[in-house]
Amino acid sequence: MTQHHSRRLWIAVCAVGLILGTGAPLTLVGAEGDFPRASPKEVGLSAERLERIGGVLQRAMDADTISGAVTLVARRGKIAHFEAHGLMDIEGSRPMALDTIFPIASMTKPVTGVAVMMLVEEGLVRLTDPVSKFIPALADPQMAVWTGDRPPRGADAPEPYTIPAAAEITIRHLMTHTSGLGSGGAGTRGTQRVAPRDTSGTVGDWARLLGDAPLDFHPGTHWAYSGLAGIDMLGRVVEVASGLSFDEFLHQRIFEPLGMHDTAFFPAKANADRVVTLYRRSENGLRRVDVPGWVDTRTFFSGGGGLWSTAEDYLQFAQMLLNKGELNGTRLLGSRTVELMASNHVDDLYAEAGTTGGRPGLGFGLTVRTVDDAVLAQDAQSTGSFGWSGAFGTTFWVDPKENLTAILMVQTPGGPLRGDFANAVMQSIVD
Repeated sequence: MTQHHSRRLWIAVCAVGLILGTGAPLTLVGAEGDFPRASPKEVGLSAERLERIGGVLQRAMDADTISGAVTLVARRGKIAHFEAHGLMDIEGSRPMALDTIFPIASMTKPVTGVAVMMLVEEGLVRLTDPVSKFIPALADPQMAVWTGDRPPRGADAPEPYTIPAAAEITIRHLMTHTSGLGSGGAGTRGTQRVAPRDTSGTVGDWARLLGDAPLDFHPGTHWAYSGLAGIDMLGRVVEVASGLSFDEFLHQRIFEPLGMHDTAFFPAKANADRVVTLYRRSENGLRRVDVPGWVDTRTFFSGGGGLWSTAEDYLQFAQMLLNKGELNGTRLLGSRTVELMASNHVDDLYAEAGTTGGRPGLGFGLTVRTVDDAVLAQDAQSTGSFGWSGAFGTTFWVDPKENLTAILMVQTPGGPLRGDFANAVMQSIVD
C-alpha cells in the first residue's frame, strides 16, 4: 500500500508552478467570473515556505495516515497555492486531482448557517425565534436528567427521567450548539429510541420524531456538539421559511450564484470518476470503507453534514465570507451579517466544554468556530479567524486579519494533520 502513495504527486500543478514562478498572473474559472491566481510573492507569501505544505502531506502519506489530499491557499483574493498530493484511490493507483470531489461532512454546517442568515436578513427568520415556530413538534421540550451521577461512557445505568426544559429552543441555540438536542448527553438513549435518524426518508420526517426526543440540558446553558440533529433542523427551518426544499434553496441561492457547480448533496453520475475513495486507519495501514449511510442518501438533505464539494468550489464560499458576503459582484449577505456570524455567541461555554468543545481563547459563532485570542488558544490562525472542519478530515478557515483563506480536502479522519496544515500555511506569510 505504501508504495502506491509514498511519493508526492502533483496533478496539473507543475505547469501552474512554472507560471506562478514567473510572477505572471493566471486565472481559474470559478464563480461568475474568473478567480485570479498570483505568485506567492505578489500576495506576501514565500514560495519556498509554501513548499512546506507538501512536506506536511508527504510525512502523513509516508506514515500511512492518509492516502492523499488537495490543499489550497488564497490571499488578497488570489490563489497562491493549489496542489494535489498522493492518491484518491489506492487500489486503483489513481492520483489525486485538483477537481477531486470529497464528502465535506460538517463543513456543510457553515453553508447552512449562511442559508439561515440570508432568511434572517429577509425578515423571514429571527435568531430569537423559537424553532417551534417552523417545526411545531419541537414545542415544549423535555430535558433528560440522570438518576444520580452521570455514568461512565458505555456503562449500564438507570434510564434518565425527564423534566420540562427551562426554555424553548431558538434558532440561535441550534446555530451555536447550545440547544441540547441530540448532543450526546443524558437524552441520547431516549433520542435514539424515539427518533432514529432514517436517511431513507427526509429531514422533515425526522423533525416530527424529534419532538418526542428529550434534550441533554436546558437550552443555552451548555455547549455540546449537535453534529446532526441541531443543524439538520436548521435545514428544515430553511425549507419551511423559504418554501423550497433545502437542496433547491442551496442550489438556487448559494451554489449557482457563486459558481459552485460541483457542490451538491450527492455527486452527479457524470462525475463518478472524480469522487474520492474513503479510508480509515488500521493496524495494517489504510483500510477502504464505504460511504456511511448518514451521507449516502438521495432524499435526506442534511444541513449538518450532507454536502460533497471540491477545494475550488469551496473556495468560492470561503472567499465570499472573507469578502464579507460578496464575490465577484454577487452579494449573498451584508457585511455586518458576516461579522455577526464570525463573532463569539457563547461566551466561555465552548472553551469550557472539554473534549466536546474548544479551549480557552476559542469561541463559537453562528455555525463556525471563532479564534478570540490566538495566543491564549495556542492556535496558528490569527485572532479573528473563523471556520470549521469535517468528519472525514477536511477543514477550512477564513482569516480577515491576513486576508487569507485556506482549505484542506482529505478523505481520512483524525490525527494532527489539520493543525500541521494550519501551521504550514501561516508560517508562509512573510510581509
